[in-house]
Amino acid sequence: MSQFIVRRLGFVLLSMLMASIIIFAATQVIPGDIASVILGQFATPEAKANLRAELGLNRPLVVQYLDWLWSFIQGDWGQSTSMHVPVREIVMSRLYNTLILAAVGFMMFVPLGILLGLISAIRRNSWVDHSISISSLVFVGLPEFVTGIILIYIFALQLGWLPAQSSVDYSGGILPMVPMLVLPGITVSLVSLAYIARMTRSSTVEVLQADYVRTAYLKGLSPSRVIRVHVLRNSLQPTVAAIALCIGWLVSGLIVTESVFGYPGLGRLLLFGASHRDIPLLQAVSMIVVVVVGVVNLLADVIYAWLNPRITYK
Repeated sequence: MSQFIVRRLGFVLLSMLMASIIIFAATQVIPGDIASVILGQFATPEAKANLRAELGLNRPLVVQYLDWLWSFIQGDWGQSTSMHVPVREIVMSRLYNTLILAAVGFMMFVPLGILLGLISAIRRNSWVDHSISISSLVFVGLPEFVTGIILIYIFALQLGWLPAQSSVDYSGGILPMVPMLVLPGITVSLVSLAYIARMTRSSTVEVLQADYVRTAYLKGLSPSRVIRVHVLRNSLQPTVAAIALCIGWLVSGLIVTESVFGYPGLGRLLLFGASHRDIPLLQAVSMIVVVVVGVVNLLADVIYAWLNPRITYK
C-alpha cells in the first residue's frame, strides 16, 4: 500500500509539473502587452522596454519558466500587476473562501447523492426510482448560471427566504454567513449530486444482484444489515472514483457560481486576473486549482483501496 501511495504521489507531482508548463505557456500567449497594462497605453517605448527588463520579460522563456516555478515552490508567487499587492496574500484569502463554499457543496451532494442512489436502487423501477432518475437528468443538463438565476428568483426575490448576494465576510465567523452560503452551495452541488446519485444507483443495482447478497438474505439477515454490511461497502467503490471526478466539476462550477452570487472566491479572482491580464495572479490561481485536484484524486485512490481490500498494489 505504501509503495502504491508513493507511486501515485509521483504521478500527481508529474501531472502538476506538466500542468505548470501548460499554465505558463498559456499565460504567455494571452493577447495584450503586460507593460502597456501596467504603464498605460500612452507610455513611451523606452519606459515599456525598461519595465520588461525589470520584470525579466526579456529573458528566454525557459529561464522565465524555471525561475517562476522555483519561486512558486518557495512560496514567492510574485506581485499582482493590477492590485500591487503580493499574489500569495490575495490567493490564500480567496482560497479560504472557496474552500468553505466547496465544503458546503461537498457536504450537500455527497451524502444526499449516495442516499438518493441507494433509494433509487432499492426501489428499482418504482415511481420513486423514475422520479429520481428524471430529476437527476434535469439537473445534469442545467448549467450553473441557469440554476443560480432560478434559485435567486424563487428563494430570494419571490419568497425572500435567502439573500441573493453572497458578499461574505468571515472575520466575524462562519455561522453568521451560513444564509449566504445556502443558494451558491445548492447551485454548485446540483450537477454533481445528480451524477453521484446515478452512479450509486447503477453500482448498487449490480451489487444487489450478486450471489453473496442473495445468500445474506437467505441466511435471514435483515434488509438494513444486508445493505449496511454487504452492499454499501462494495457499491461505493465506483462512487468514490466518481466523487474525485466531481471535484473537477466542482471547481469549474465555482467559477460560474461565484460570479452569479458575487462570492469573493478563487473563481472571481481568476476572472479578474484574466480581464486585467494579471499574469502572476492567473498563474498562481491556476496552479492552486491543479494542486487541489491532484491531492483530491490521490485521496480518492487511497479510499478506494481501503474500501476494496482485495485489490493489491505492488
